[in-house]
Amino acid sequence: MVTTGLVAIDATILATAVPTIVADLGGFSSFPWLFSVYLLTQAVSVPIYSKLADTVGRKPVILVGVGLFLLGSILCGLAWSMPALIAFRAIQGLGAGAVQPMAITIAGDIYTVAERAKAQGYIASVWAISSVVGPTLGGLFSEFLDWTWIFFVNIPLCVLAAWLLVRHLHEDVQRERHRIDWAGGGLLTVGSTLLILALLEGGNAWAWTDPRSIGAIAVGVAMLVGFVLVERRAAEPVLPLWVLSRRLLATTALISVGVGVILIGLTSYVPTWLEALLDVSPLVSGLTLAAMTLGWPLAASQAGRLYLRIGFRSTVLIGIVVVVLSTAAFALLSRSPSIAVVAACCFAIGIGMGLVAAPSLIAAQSSVDWGERGVVTGANLFARSMGSAVGIAALGAVVNARMAGQDAFEAPDLFGGAATAVFVAVAAVAAATAIAVVAMPRDRVESVASR
Repeated sequence: MVTTGLVAIDATILATAVPTIVADLGGFSSFPWLFSVYLLTQAVSVPIYSKLADTVGRKPVILVGVGLFLLGSILCGLAWSMPALIAFRAIQGLGAGAVQPMAITIAGDIYTVAERAKAQGYIASVWAISSVVGPTLGGLFSEFLDWTWIFFVNIPLCVLAAWLLVRHLHEDVQRERHRIDWAGGGLLTVGSTLLILALLEGGNAWAWTDPRSIGAIAVGVAMLVGFVLVERRAAEPVLPLWVLSRRLLATTALISVGVGVILIGLTSYVPTWLEALLDVSPLVSGLTLAAMTLGWPLAASQAGRLYLRIGFRSTVLIGIVVVVLSTAAFALLSRSPSIAVVAACCFAIGIGMGLVAAPSLIAAQSSVDWGERGVVTGANLFARSMGSAVGIAALGAVVNARMAGQDAFEAPDLFGGAATAVFVAVAAVAAATAIAVVAMPRDRVESVASR
């Protein structure tokens, strides 16, 4: 629960401070990199950590993650420029790549499917508390202290998490020598980075038709194709292709991609949108966004009871319908925002996401045994992180193209139009995710309850 808190607080505390960070360090057009580089390093490291966890155990992997997250947090707090902050966020992302999937995998090891219904409530309470604490701290630090404290606050949490893990987590793992697929990991990292670079800088730092844009896209795609070819022949692939060959695992991975895009689209732009158009404080914008991260764990804590009665697919289907309707309402009302309406839409989206994210992941976990659970969990969270990383890059490209180098606070009306385009795109992604949910294989309630 404490290690989950590291990622949960970080998910909401930074977004509220973005305007303050930009005012101090500059580089409004570069701020999507703060999220994208974090999510990219998190995403590409998840499969490696997950493979290691299935061979050497969960404990050493999660402790390495906590250590990297601590180092990255300290360096971020000491950053002197936007490029430096972006680089240090990459280190923080490497830590999060181990922390988040390992915490979920450990819960999957300890509890049965039926017991996870109660365990979800405890873990969801972390997100509920963080949904209020994160934006509140982000707003308070931005307004009354200094934005660097949004990173320094992680120091005591990391120390506490490491101490609790060392003291209380015990596992009996048979250690064997294994090969790490460095070639696959390298191709995945470089290929993904080049595509995100092309999305964020194309039409901003250079034209879309510039040889740099074309070259980045071409080389990035070629490396990802090479990654697939390497994975087919690797003795121990970083991301086994069988994970995507099973219908349940493939559909839940696509759902995770959609969850990643929706989540990053809203958390990245809602606070700045409210502060620019309504001139509210970072604290108010953060608490408005917190309605989503409050609704999410409330629904997730009850999702266990629901999927034990009606099955995973039906539970996720209910959730995605709520998300589609809520994001559509968000997009329609974005031209004339009000705090109350935005908070209500965010809360409804959170409710829907709570019924989508956790049950779809648990459905994937429950379909495999211990030796494959780490890889399956990692692949699912990899899909979510890549969805967020590519999503923030694509949405950032849309915003940068419309803003033409202007700051959101210098041209609030222009930014309002750009933000509306972002919210329309988020609603479209929600509708596409619903198709993946419908494609999930049907599961019998008796089978779910027995697992």
